[in-house]
Amino acid sequence: MAVSDLSIKDKGIILSLFATQCYQLPENLFEAKEGIDDLSPLKKFLNKPLPPTYIDVDGAQAYVMSDKDDVLIACRGTEPTALNDVKADLNTFRMLHPEGGKVHQGFYGEYEKVMPDIKKALAKHNKKETKKVWVCGHSLGGAMAVLVAMDLKPSGGLYTFGQPRVGNVAFLKLIDFPYFRYVNNNDVVPSVPPAIGGLWYKHDGKLRYINTYGNIRKATPWQRFKDGWRGRWAALKEFKFIDGVADHGMNYYYQHINNMDDNGEQQERNGA
Repeated sequence: MAVSDLSIKDKGIILSLFATQCYQLPENLFEAKEGIDDLSPLKKFLNKPLPPTYIDVDGAQAYVMSDKDDVLIACRGTEPTALNDVKADLNTFRMLHPEGGKVHQGFYGEYEKVMPDIKKALAKHNKKETKKVWVCGHSLGGAMAVLVAMDLKPSGGLYTFGQPRVGNVAFLKLIDFPYFRYVNNNDVVPSVPPAIGGLWYKHDGKLRYINTYGNIRKATPWQRFKDGWRGRWAALKEFKFIDGVADHGMNYYYQHINNMDDNGEQQERNGA
């Protein structure tokens, strides 16, 4: 089944799964990372018609893979032990984007490294240009994914998880493709770099906010305030003292999305 024919939940599952697995090296791409219990949604893209393409340029990484209907592109997020990733995150100076507005200089630098090879891979995986293209990423990979999507205008859409702010209002106004942005409770990364009233950096996309209980909720200021404290208290009871860091884990995004029903509510887990 084509990705476009899937439910909102199942689109979230397959793209969050790819955003999780793209942290693996090519030889381990189809070895489940911690918290992943089923790789079958991704396995239909294995060697059909081409094997996944791995891109690694000066520490910036991405994958491109396809089947007969779709091309999936995933940008890899921050590895704390990778100096290039840390430098990219910390370089919060802004620069002009070629299409308009201003964007984060560090994120743009990582995007520039992988984009030429992403285009080459896309030409191989979508020779007839008849397939839908989907872009995803987590953390730094989510920021890179925004910039990749701005370049490619993906016909399927853009899905990001725990993504930091990428650009200003003028840049975000240029987005003209489906864009879904998942934020897990107190995940600290979407709150950086500083917005400064929306003048410096800002978010866009359809927000899919995951509350303390793992349910999709409308993220009103009151909802975020009360749920934020609820999440911190729940974390403290488990002796997790940095809730915003824990909530950033891509495995938690996948687990919440995988266990939702089509209305964004958590289902009863086996053994619960």
